[in-house]
Amino acid sequence: MNWLSRLEMRYGRYAIRNLTHYLIGLNIAAYLLVFIINDSRFLLLIPGELLRGQVWRLVSFLFLPESVNPIWVFFQLYLLYFIGTAIEGIWGRFRYNVYYFCGAILTIIAAFICPPGITGLYLNLSLFLAFATLFPEQELLFFFFLPVKVKYLGLLQVAFSIYQLVMAIRFRAWYIVAAIVASFVNYLLFFGGDILKWLRLKKQVYMNRKRYYDQVRPYNRDRKYW
Repeated sequence: MNWLSRLEMRYGRYAIRNLTHYLIGLNIAAYLLVFIINDSRFLLLIPGELLRGQVWRLVSFLFLPESVNPIWVFFQLYLLYFIGTAIEGIWGRFRYNVYYFCGAILTIIAAFICPPGITGLYLNLSLFLAFATLFPEQELLFFFFLPVKVKYLGLLQVAFSIYQLVMAIRFRAWYIVAAIVASFVNYLLFFGGDILKWLRLKKQVYMNRKRYYDQVRPYNRDRKYW
């Protein structure tokens, strides 16, 4: 991540401190607007309306609630606060800013490529994957009562996202395909190198173990005749 370190040295002072607080505020504002007006279309990223001057659509779609149920919204925002503050705490505000805004830009590009547009759901899931990678042993209450390590929830999320990707391709829901791919690309930009190093290490351990057993096996076979 040398490129990120160089960027931080030059532009780190411009990073937004406590970015998660602002994200939660924007989510609440979008929820209240949708709840009051009972219509979310004015927040969707629709290229035609954007070109007519409705520039807020460029970012407002990222904060559209997945549900109008206040309990579900509260749970989502609490999880966003928990994850976001933890990531910023270990990465620092600059890297956290870059991760989120890079994911947002990729999501916007995906929405333009494959209209009618998407929400910030998969961007938030990308945040959760980053959290699961940085804090794999952290436990969360699954269904509010079952403690599960975050690394397993992360693997479950990846499996479910891949299932959604396959189904979206099957039914030609290309806007969902684009959103999922954007979230994975964002994650791999930051963790792809570490994953490759881990895979190489696992391969090296396997080869060393295989080489050891290949050397020991003839010795053990000959001992039977002593």
